[in-house]
Amino acid sequence: MIRVAPDGGNASGPPAPASTAAPVVLDEEEIGAVWLERPGPPGPLDEAVLDRLAIAAAAIVERYGPARTTMADPALVELVISPGGDEAARARALRLLGFAADLPVRVAAVRSPLPLDRIGALVCPGRPVKAAPLAGVGVILAAAVDPARFPAGVRAGVGTPGRPDRSWREARTALRFTGAREPVVRHEDLGALALLAEIPSAAARDNADVAAIARLAGTGDELDTLEAYCATGSLRQAADRLHLHHSSVARRLEQLAKTMGFELTEPSGLTRARLALTMWRVLGG
Repeated sequence: MIRVAPDGGNASGPPAPASTAAPVVLDEEEIGAVWLERPGPPGPLDEAVLDRLAIAAAAIVERYGPARTTMADPALVELVISPGGDEAARARALRLLGFAADLPVRVAAVRSPLPLDRIGALVCPGRPVKAAPLAGVGVILAAAVDPARFPAGVRAGVGTPGRPDRSWREARTALRFTGAREPVVRHEDLGALALLAEIPSAAARDNADVAAIARLAGTGDELDTLEAYCATGSLRQAADRLHLHHSSVARRLEQLAKTMGFELTEPSGLTRARLALTMWRVLGG
């Protein structure tokens, strides 16, 4: 609440009853109120003064938005990213969050033990950014997102700029592709891999290759070896990544081939292993 004395300074003392009041309206929604604390009856020009004050207050909110804090009202953020919503309401919510009408917005879906406001400030320094938790997932709305600036321990999917509802859908999809070796994924980098997220979960889990990956999940070294080999496509490069001798990795791959039921060092086998490993991640592995 802001109160101003007749001399233009801050009003001191407790508020007096309002003699006249008027709503502040932005895009047909009441977002606040202005009032006069005049002793005695209202003056003949009070309504005109308040009418112009309400217009000025709405213009300031529309132009400058809220205070420059990172955390936002979850209800406003949800309105921005919800599919099939009223476009006028979405645009109004974006303005109230401090985003200009012509500013493309990226959305990131985040899972992290770190505070969302800290993450938002890191990935989008010096530009508009807002964050809020929704249904167990952190939502970051930003004018730009630098994937390299996400701190360690954070997993994040980043949508493309443009419509916030579409960007949020893409961000959630990208989040499903993250893993320990690739904790931040941009949706535009997935390409055709994004189609894997459309496969029904039950059908994916019943696939023999994906089921074999799930059985490896509790073995530690075997899964690490398979991930390194799938990431590099090379026995020696996988050995370098794992800090092992290449002969040790070769023995592990031979054992993995027995578990998976196909030869991993063949091009078709490597493709199958990569797809199965990716699908297992998408399922939440």
